[in-house]
Amino acid sequence: MAEKFVLDAAAVKSLAAILKETDLTEIEYEVGTHRIRVVREIHGISYAPAPHIVHAVPSAPPAPMEAPQAAAAAAAPKGDVITSPMVGTVYLASEPGAAPFIKVGSSVKQGDTLLIIEAMKVMNPIRATKDGKILDILAQDATPVEFGEPLVLIG
Repeated sequence: MAEKFVLDAAAVKSLAAILKETDLTEIEYEVGTHRIRVVREIHGISYAPAPHIVHAVPSAPPAPMEAPQAAAAAAAPKGDVITSPMVGTVYLASEPGAAPFIKVGSSVKQGDTLLIIEAMKVMNPIRATKDGKILDILAQDATPVEFGEPLVLIG
């Protein structure tokens, strides 16, 4: 028998406030088998926070993988993955036609601009978190990115 879910209105209001403060359009919070997702619809200038509650249904555990762990380790990226801190559009150069900030194989220092993410008409520079070499550029120029999406691999 599923346990009864009690909606915590204060938690939903707190999540909605976080959306407004951070200009995010969606946030999700999960505790145990209960998940609360708050989405802010944006149409022109009107904002409509709408709580959306989903009850997670436990499923059978996944079958164990039979592939050797060495193969899985080889597939894992070597280096640090820089991920998107926001939802927006990624740009690899400061303006159309300009040289890109980075290229595969180029060296960067901590704090160097790797790319720009445009969110809410604001250009946000994404900076290197350490000194290193660009191993891979995972994002494509002028394409949308989601929060947490891998952008660049630094080794």
